[in-house]
Amino acid sequence: MVDEDLELEEDLGEATIVYEDPADGTVEKQVPNEHVAYFQDHWIVKTEEDDRGRDIVRRIPARRVHYVERTVEEFEEEVKTLYDRVESMASRLQTKIPIGGGDADTEQREDPYRIDVDSDTPDPDDSADR
Repeated sequence: MVDEDLELEEDLGEATIVYEDPADGTVEKQVPNEHVAYFQDHWIVKTEEDDRGRDIVRRIPARRVHYVERTVEEFEEEVKTLYDRVESMASRLQTKIPIGGGDADTEQREDPYRIDVDSDTPDPDDSADR
């Protein structure tokens, strides 16, 4: 449990999330910025704490969210954070999916193979390159 006196004094701004709730229709909720996050195609919003001080969060599927509006100190810093996240994800994907490479045994062509669509024979200019 976090001691109230040790919490951050700095105001990190607020966020407004507008989403569709099956029971309540369109809901608009304001929370501190640090109580809303996007993860695994869901918006996660801290709604309250239980009697033991544990956070209770609501996971809202992204397809049900109309928008999330946040106050930020510097828009450029917020965009840089998003860019860094995308760049990191792209880097992780590149290590999992080889891009632009092939087996050493596979023939690598510098020029595309051209086929004359009006006939069944390959373009004679390309056959000399093979």
